[in-house]
Amino acid sequence: MSSEPSILFSDVNERQGSFLRRTFVLGGLTGLGVVALMGRLGQLQVVQAQEYATLATQNQFNFRLVLPPRGLIKDRNGVVIAGNRPSFRVLIVRDETKDLDQTLDLLGRLLPDTMERRRSIIRDVNAARKFTPVPVKSDLSWEEFAKVNQYANELPGVMVDMSDARYYPFGGAFAHVVGYVAKVSDRDVQAIRDAGKDPPEILFNPAFRIGKQGIEKSLDEDLRGVAGGNRVEVDARGRVVAEDVGGSRPAEPGAEVVLTLDADVQNRALEVMGDESGACVVMDVRNGDILCMASSPAFDPNLFVSGVPTRIYRALADYERKPLLDKALGGTFPPGSTFKPTTALALLAAGVDPESRVVCTGAWRTGNRVQRCWGRHGPQNMHDAIKNSCDVYFYAMCNRAGVDRIRDTARELGFEHTFDIGIQNQKKGLLPSTEWKARTFPRDPVWHPGETTSVAIGQGAITVNALQLAVMTSRLANARKALQPRLIKSIGGVEQPSGAEAPDLPFSPEHLQLVRGGMIAVANDRSGTAYRQSQLGLGDLQMAGKTGTAQSRDYGSGPRKSDIWALKDHNLFVAFAPIDEPRYAVAVIIEHGGKGGATAGAPRAREVMRTVLLKDPDMRARIERPPPPEPEGPLTTDEIEAGAAPPPPEVVSDPAPTASTGPRPYYSEAPR
Repeated sequence: MSSEPSILFSDVNERQGSFLRRTFVLGGLTGLGVVALMGRLGQLQVVQAQEYATLATQNQFNFRLVLPPRGLIKDRNGVVIAGNRPSFRVLIVRDETKDLDQTLDLLGRLLPDTMERRRSIIRDVNAARKFTPVPVKSDLSWEEFAKVNQYANELPGVMVDMSDARYYPFGGAFAHVVGYVAKVSDRDVQAIRDAGKDPPEILFNPAFRIGKQGIEKSLDEDLRGVAGGNRVEVDARGRVVAEDVGGSRPAEPGAEVVLTLDADVQNRALEVMGDESGACVVMDVRNGDILCMASSPAFDPNLFVSGVPTRIYRALADYERKPLLDKALGGTFPPGSTFKPTTALALLAAGVDPESRVVCTGAWRTGNRVQRCWGRHGPQNMHDAIKNSCDVYFYAMCNRAGVDRIRDTARELGFEHTFDIGIQNQKKGLLPSTEWKARTFPRDPVWHPGETTSVAIGQGAITVNALQLAVMTSRLANARKALQPRLIKSIGGVEQPSGAEAPDLPFSPEHLQLVRGGMIAVANDRSGTAYRQSQLGLGDLQMAGKTGTAQSRDYGSGPRKSDIWALKDHNLFVAFAPIDEPRYAVAVIIEHGGKGGATAGAPRAREVMRTVLLKDPDMRARIERPPPPEPEGPLTTDEIEAGAAPPPPEVVSDPAPTASTGPRPYYSEAPR
C-alpha cells in the first residue's frame, strides 16, 4: 500500500510538467506573434504611412476614357469633306441600373425607335466593361433630349451628354473614296491581332467609331488621335461622386488629312452622272494628282455612323446598279475602243508603218471567224483608224505586234496595276497573254490569232478600271513621264510625294505624237467619232479624246440592241485638254450606257472637263483673253487665197447631261 501513492503522485507530477512546458512554448510563440504583429503595424503606421495613405487616396479615383476628336479630311482647297459635329446622345451604365429591362421599357416609351434595336442594345450593354457608358441613341432632337432629362430620376443608370459625331457634309459625293466610320466589330479587333499588334483600349469603348472604307480605313490610326481621360472620384461601388479636373488628361485630336480631290469637280461629276451607273476619274497630267474619283450611284455615309437601318441597307445591297460598289477602283470593265491608242503604240513599237492602209469593208475574216466593224470606213491608216475607231484596221494589223507586245505596252501605260493612293480593295483587271492562256486553259493552251483581234479593240478577256484608264490618258498626254496617281496630298501637315517623281515612258516621242494626233482628230475633226460632243465652248481650248463601246454579253446571232439595262453595252470615253498644253485627263465609264462612247460618256466628260478648266486660273485667263484685233485695210492676194475656203458651220454641242432627280446618295426604300 505504501508504494501506490508514490506511483500515483509521480504520474501526476509528470503530466503537470508536460503541461507547463507546452504552456511555455505556446506562450512564447504567441508572444513572438504579438511582437511581430506590433512591429508590422508599427512599420505600416510609421514607416510606410505616407505611401499607403497616397495609395488609399488614389483608390478613390478612376480614369474614364475620353474619345479624341477624329482628324478632319479636306479637299485640296481646304474644304472639309469629312468632319465632326456636336451630337446629343443617350447612354446607359449597366452597373448603375437596377433593372435593365425595366429601364429600356421606359426609355422605349420616350424614344420609340430604340425598341427596334433593343436586342443589339442589350448585347452591347452586357459586353461593355464595368461602369462603361454605352450609347443607346445618337443625334437626339431637342424634344427627345428634354424628355429624357425630364424623366432622369426614373431612369437610373441613364445619362445624356453631348459628343462629337462624324459627319460627311457632301453626302454621297465622296462616299466611296473617303469611306465612312462605324462601330468596332470583333473582326476589326481580330484583324489587328492577326497583324501582330495589341488592340488599343480605345477600340473597346462602345462609343468609338473605326474607319471601315476608303481613306477613313487606310488612315484610321492617323485620324483616330490619342484618347484622354477624366479623373473622377468614385465610391466603394465604383459610382462617380465628383470629378477632379486637375487630374484629367485631355484627348489629342487626330491628324488632319488633305486630299488632292476638288470638291467642286467631284460634285459636278456626280451631278452629270445622274442616275447612271459608272465612274469618273480626273487627273492632273503634270503631277498625277487625282482631282476627282466619283462612283455612281452613291450612298449617304452618314447612315453608317450610327448604324444603317436594315431596310435601307437591303435596298442598297439589292439594287442592280450596286451603289455600295466603288466602280472607280473595284469595278472592272472591258475598255472597248478606248484601248486602241494602246494597241497603236504596240504596233508602232513592232515596226508597223503608220501610213500603211487597210481597206475597211465593214468586216474582217480571221480563219473561220468573221468580225464586223461598226461602219464601212474605206482605206484607213493609223491616224484615220483612231479617229474613226475602225475595228477592221486593228483586226488586220494587231497580229504584227502580237498579244504579248500589246500586253507589255498596256502595262507601261498603267493597266493591270494597283496604285499606292491610300485606298485598298483595288481590282487590277486582266491583260491576256500567251502565258496566261496556257496557265488558265490547259486543255487549249495555244493562243490563236483570232483572240488577238478581240484584245486589240479592248474586248475578249481584257478588263480595266476607271483609274487605270485615267492613268493611261494622263501618260499619253504628258508624253514624257510614267505618272503615278496621287490621292493623299498631306497627312498631319507632312506633304506626300508627287506622282511626277516617276521614270520616263519607254516610248518614242514620235510614236506618242502620232497616237495623240489621232485622239485630237477624234474630238476636233468633223468626221471624228466624238466631234459634236467634245466642243468645250471655252475660247480656243480644245479637248482630245477616244470613244469606246464594250460588249457586256455574247450576242450570238441575236440583236445587239436591248431595252433591258443589264443587257446594254458599256459606254466609255477618255480625254485630255488643252491639246496644245495638256493639263488634265478624264476617264468616264457608263455601265450599260448603250452603244457609242459619244452618246453617254463624251458629254459627261466634256462637262467635267469644263469645270476643271474654269477653275484653273491660267486656263480661265486664257479663256477670257480678248480676241486679236481685226486686220484693217483691203485684203492682199495671198490673204484672199489663204482664206478662200468657206468657214465651217457653227457647231451646237449637245446640252449638258442632267438628271431630273439629281444624284441619289441613298434609297429610303427598295428601288422599283
